[in-house]
Amino acid sequence: MAQRNFFVGGNWKMNGNKESLEELISTLNTASLHDQTEVVCGAPSIYLDFARCMLDLRIGVAAQNCYNVAKGAFTGEISPAMIKDCGAEWVILGHSERRHVFGESDELIGQKVAHALESDLSVIACIGEKLEEREAGTTEEVVYAQTQVISENVSDWGKVVLAYEPVWAIGTGKTASPQQAQEVHEKLRAWLRSNVSDDVADSVRIIYGGSVTAGNCRELASQNDVDGFLVGGASLKPEFIEIINARA
Repeated sequence: MAQRNFFVGGNWKMNGNKESLEELISTLNTASLHDQTEVVCGAPSIYLDFARCMLDLRIGVAAQNCYNVAKGAFTGEISPAMIKDCGAEWVILGHSERRHVFGESDELIGQKVAHALESDLSVIACIGEKLEEREAGTTEEVVYAQTQVISENVSDWGKVVLAYEPVWAIGTGKTASPQQAQEVHEKLRAWLRSNVSDDVADSVRIIYGGSVTAGNCRELASQNDVDGFLVGGASLKPEFIEIINARA
């Protein structure tokens, strides 16, 4: 079976200024980080250049979104080409806030995934159900449909990390239990096995996001099919280092 390197992404969302981010970056740069864990920080687009210049090269930088073409009359958008020009090598796509606050459709997210990969960016592709969907028992249906659209647009699974983020657990302080997370991750891996290939199912990292903290990260990290985290609020605090080292 393929060895899946543990992956921890920090999504800073719309937070921070140069002063606070410089402090955070200096904490990360001097920290002892588990050397088998891949770390990527998702900076606001206006700070991508700043983050890439300041962060130690062992830490990757991601944009939090991008558009589905290289350039043009799309006021306020950024393209994968621009992200790469700033030295960043990742982009987060399909985050639930993009889906539910900004109304991005599965179709648009799929197009963005395709264009980012064609542009040689790596992608953290997000999926996850809302509370009413979990309560109605349609979690699998929802995440399979989201994964289907993503997979139709993936040219190279080696450049994709799948992030399962139950929307009801993001920023709410409610975390999926390690068992709930493992159950969905296991089903997603089985979906990949049936619909993509054994190789992809074995090698793709499926990470969990939704109120991950220093207090719950070790138990989550011990689950078989949890290959890392996408961390929101806690990624702006020193405890992010403990989360990165959850498998150490």
